[in-house]
Amino acid sequence: CWQHGTATFMILGSVCTRSCGYCNVVHGTPGAVDRTEPERLAEAVAALDLEYVVVTSVDRDDLPDGGAAVFADSIRAIRRRKPDCRIEVLIPDFSGRTRDLEWVLDAGPDVLNHNLETVERLYRSARPGGRYRLALRLLEHARRHRPGTPTKSGIMVGLGESRDEVLTALRDLRGAGCDILTIGQYLRPSIAHLPVARYYHPDEFADLKSHALGLGFGHVESGPLVRSSYHAHEQAQAFDRCAS
Repeated sequence: CWQHGTATFMILGSVCTRSCGYCNVVHGTPGAVDRTEPERLAEAVAALDLEYVVVTSVDRDDLPDGGAAVFADSIRAIRRRKPDCRIEVLIPDFSGRTRDLEWVLDAGPDVLNHNLETVERLYRSARPGGRYRLALRLLEHARRHRPGTPTKSGIMVGLGESRDEVLTALRDLRGAGCDILTIGQYLRPSIAHLPVARYYHPDEFADLKSHALGLGFGHVESGPLVRSSYHAHEQAQAFDRCAS
């Protein structure tokens, strides 16, 4: 968003080691890690004079640290080049390795984001490489390790979940200490991906937002076109106002 000086960057290549049923990123064997990427990313952030940046990645299960070092180096490089830019990281699960999560957190991101994506029952079909409880534990550990860093997560609806399952996922996220929540409609990238089971009405998104706020989330974005990076800058600002 040029108006608000925000942008999202995907690091660690364009090939993912996992094959989620909803995702359009290419699956396969990734190439070697580009160790110059953090500095080049920071140069781009500075050149674009960004105020808020989201750094995300493909899954890199081929790497011993899952790419954590590149995340950490990217955060530090942006801090050197553009100290006033706020940094949100949307991270993979690092296969549950807390030391890799801590490596990223210790670099000092402003927001730590890890998406739950869907309800527990649908993980096997939608996210076979991930685990529902592991995602929650990651957010919980982030809260314990860096209690001053807001945590964020997101889910998609329309994959065949029930309302009760969605509400359970919201309670689980809040129980893990999640501060900021996004809820959006699943849209099928191609015929090869999971079909859309149902399209939610805007009123249903409003209902889910109301329920989530009642659970104690600091900020919630809920709507058909909401995605993890949707109004990310405004989300962080709104949470700051709520927290203060």
